[in-house]
Amino acid sequence: MGSPGSMRTRAAAAVAVVGALTLVVGCSSSGDDSATGGGKKDGKTVITMGMYGVMGFKETGLLEQYEKENPGVEIKAEVAGDEQTYYTALQTRLAAGKGLKDIQGIEIGRAKEIVETQSGKFADFSDVGGSDHFLPWKQSQITTGDGKVLGLGTDIGPMAVCYRKDHFEKAGLPTDRDEVAELWEGDWKKYVEVGRTFKKDFKGDGVSYMDSASGLFNAMVYGYPEQYYDEQGELIYDKNPAVKEAWNLAADAAEDDLSAKLRQFQPGWDPGLANGTFATAVCPAWMLGHIGEKAGEAHKGKWDVAKAPKGANWGGSFLGVVEKSPVKEEAKKLVAWLTAPEQQAHIFQEQGSVPSSREALERDDVKNVTAEYFNDAPIGEIFGAAAQEIPDKQVLGRKDGTIKDTFSQGLVLIEQQDTPRDEAWRTTAERIEKAVG
Repeated sequence: MGSPGSMRTRAAAAVAVVGALTLVVGCSSSGDDSATGGGKKDGKTVITMGMYGVMGFKETGLLEQYEKENPGVEIKAEVAGDEQTYYTALQTRLAAGKGLKDIQGIEIGRAKEIVETQSGKFADFSDVGGSDHFLPWKQSQITTGDGKVLGLGTDIGPMAVCYRKDHFEKAGLPTDRDEVAELWEGDWKKYVEVGRTFKKDFKGDGVSYMDSASGLFNAMVYGYPEQYYDEQGELIYDKNPAVKEAWNLAADAAEDDLSAKLRQFQPGWDPGLANGTFATAVCPAWMLGHIGEKAGEAHKGKWDVAKAPKGANWGGSFLGVVEKSPVKEEAKKLVAWLTAPEQQAHIFQEQGSVPSSREALERDDVKNVTAEYFNDAPIGEIFGAAAQEIPDKQVLGRKDGTIKDTFSQGLVLIEQQDTPRDEAWRTTAERIEKAVG
């Protein structure tokens, strides 16, 4: 089940956030014209899965384990590489009613659209026993107004701040993770103020305080129950004070030249990690594997993890079962097992995806997980505590991912083109209105 004392920092580059992680996924086309790919074959129950990124079920051996414990079951998993492509293909297949897998991954940024437009295409999990171990807000995101539960939660995306100890030392700042967290405790404005100190006092050249203003924007926005839509599904981004506050502070950071102007997961960000060109990055738990992989062995132990100023959630997924699956009940049983506390704990130990299971978060083998690459940071403790601070209500909208990406592009106008913030806001608003219709 993995060693509780260490996390493998191989590729947890995945998951994500809402369209927020365009880094993730993609979908290959299987060419399967049947309603779903599974069924009964040669005396076995064949269950097909469509997933994206590094969800962990295949990578950490759980599918193989389930087959061993259930010799009458064969699992065929198709893992895609880009979430946007994956979701486009899923929408096409749902509309056509064919080419679907028995089990389909659903990214958090798509959950609302699935709930509102595709609830009849997915099986109901409200009758699955023993599934009350999830964080309540997690399951509410995939539940319809009349109580139909369209899937079970996998991971979540509580946030911390990843920072370079060596760069902090050169700026005369504390390097101990607890002392670093105290610098900005309770307020993202303090995080930016630390950046101004860093810029003034850093002894050296070519190192910025943060990777991008958009990372700060996302961290702030996702700390509130409502971001871009209200509970009635109305767009509120333009009058939500949380969004305006995040925009203005991110713009402050950009205008004060605290950013390396490297938007996360976009060209230039990985080389920035490899070359050590920024000292901090707001990091959801699933980002650690990517940072470790791209920064490389040369920077092992130089990175550390500190508590973020405020709790927030960026990212996470679900597993749903297609209503017309010929092996619907068997598939639901597999999903319940894969998302059970024990399996969620295993995936966290192996690749750092934080459980959405309340029970898993309370386990010692989760709380005690450390990240060797990040100076043995106690990520079980840090991200477990951050998960408890996520607001109980998380209102999702149909085009959350699209809007998030559009705001990131708007902040790039300020960072890279010196566009005045008011003009950049107007451009962003126009793009949003065009994108969401």
